[in-house]
Amino acid sequence: MHFTRRHLLQTTGASALLAGIGQQAFAQAQLETTTIVTGFAAGGTSDTICRRVAQKLSPEFAKAAVVENRTGAGGQIAIGYIKGRPADGSAILQTPTSMLTIYPHIYKKLAYDPQTDLTPVSLGCAFDFGFAVGPSVPASVKTVPEFLAWAKANPTGANFGSPAAGSTPHFIGALLGKSGGVELKHAAYRGTQPAMLDLLGGNISAVSGPIGDITQHLPSGKVRILGVSGAKRSRFAPDVPTFGEQGIANMAHSEWFAFFLPAKASPELVARLNAAMKTALTSKDVVDGLGTFGLEAMASTPTELADLIKKDTAKWGPIVKQVGFTAEG
Repeated sequence: MHFTRRHLLQTTGASALLAGIGQQAFAQAQLETTTIVTGFAAGGTSDTICRRVAQKLSPEFAKAAVVENRTGAGGQIAIGYIKGRPADGSAILQTPTSMLTIYPHIYKKLAYDPQTDLTPVSLGCAFDFGFAVGPSVPASVKTVPEFLAWAKANPTGANFGSPAAGSTPHFIGALLGKSGGVELKHAAYRGTQPAMLDLLGGNISAVSGPIGDITQHLPSGKVRILGVSGAKRSRFAPDVPTFGEQGIANMAHSEWFAFFLPAKASPELVARLNAAMKTALTSKDVVDGLGTFGLEAMASTPTELADLIKKDTAKWGPIVKQVGFTAEG
């Protein structure tokens, strides 16, 4: 997180590519405008990282950088849109892992192929998930096992919301229900913030989502986090025990957001954008700004990102079978 720009460029090999392009060619390659596309609503963590990074892409990568929220279908609409865009840097996708590593296991047919329709550029951040309850759950419920016991005794309240059907937080909620022997009815939203609004309004009992989407609502006094999904406690909610600490085994799940270009983007373009991303993601104001939303800024090489997608795709196959969830594409 505190590497110098020079070190990062050398690490990724981007410096060699940029040197090959030459300063004059680099200036000519600068775009007028680039758009970072996210599949989730404004105000959430996905939107936040897009806007923080966009501010840093200008003027290094493009003269202007904007963010576009193309919500719907659990993030699929944004990916499908990027798939059809020219691979010239004018459109950049930012997406969570779920759309690329879980969706292939739950949809018989996707409108995109994670392996062939996108060009990996860099990780953006990593984060844990929280499981929170709202005003419809009694204040006496203070742990995940207590919530599961309450849900079993109160079937009408046995529900939770998540940012998308088939997303990591959806599966976390489903797995928590299985651990307590209760079926929690799932409600899918277009991002975590709409789910949080329903939680605050008492329309749903719980929300499983990025911890930063939840902690920002704690000052209201209406929301409390019962557990976090990391292997260890989150620095953003140090007083909240992990699922493992509460006796729920095999429930350590974190996630990442990452940036992609359309397929067939040139190596030179990927290197330029990767360098710009690393500059953005290691700048103090971006690191600190993302931290306020529970996000750990984290960059990578394109190869590291591609390898991570393959690894996580293999990991989620057995979990999807365990939960037994499928969706119609």
